[in-house]
Amino acid sequence: MSPAQLGIVDLLKTFGFDDSLKTKLVRHQTSSIDVPSLVRSGWFDYYQSNQTDSVFKDCQQLVSFVGDGVGRARFVGVYRVSGVNGPSHIVIPPGCPYTEWADGLRYVYDIKKCPEFADLEGRVVIDWGQAALSWHQWLRDENKQLRNKPVVEVYPSGRTLAPFTDYLDFSLSFEQLTDLINASHAHRDWKTSLSAVCGVYVILAEHSGQQYVGSAYGLGGIWARWGQYANSGHGGNVNLIELLKSDPRYPQGFRFSILQVLPKTTTDDAVIRWEELYKVKLGSRVTGLN
Repeated sequence: MSPAQLGIVDLLKTFGFDDSLKTKLVRHQTSSIDVPSLVRSGWFDYYQSNQTDSVFKDCQQLVSFVGDGVGRARFVGVYRVSGVNGPSHIVIPPGCPYTEWADGLRYVYDIKKCPEFADLEGRVVIDWGQAALSWHQWLRDENKQLRNKPVVEVYPSGRTLAPFTDYLDFSLSFEQLTDLINASHAHRDWKTSLSAVCGVYVILAEHSGQQYVGSAYGLGGIWARWGQYANSGHGGNVNLIELLKSDPRYPQGFRFSILQVLPKTTTDDAVIRWEELYKVKLGSRVTGLN
């Protein structure tokens, strides 16, 4: 880190952070668990407090992050650790999205979030470095020097998604889509990109595997069309309306992805022809929701 670059410890200290406590930096990211979803749904604290190993032994404080792309980590909060029980079997609370957490023995840590850092939650991104597998590190290294990881970005308030990279490089849950649309001021890169193109998209009903293929055209592009789904849950589509009436798991169980990007100059008829082609390719009329 260059001398002039702001570090995470520098930033946290302006909010009263105590670096004299035995502290670990923690970056949560795993292929088997959707950690950002746990943050949004309120299950992250429970997830972090239950560990298969004694990773927080002798630790008084955690500075917690979730993965935010290669080598990056987004700030979740500062937590005080006041004790641990176990290892033992745990009883999963009702509604927990991962019942397999009850398998095996767990160390259960008494962890409480420090409210004074709330304004930074979800907004600060640091450069974690190349050692992504070292997901928990002491704040001070073996020479007692601070690991003052550089701050690379501070998002506007309300930002929940990582920077837009490519039209085919994402798949949004319904919750992510509503966050995106409702906080458009904090996601200007997404709004600009999705407003600039027309195209064909697919909505996956995750609990059944059925698909709905649709298209977006007109001045607002994909952004405007998806905004209708965020507001209503069904976007006016007859089969999706019926699904919402019959299954309470929707629209939360929908996932949105782009199949084909088309220039805004493409005629409406041409966009619809692409839509019809994808309906045939995916069989969304025979086994899907079209």
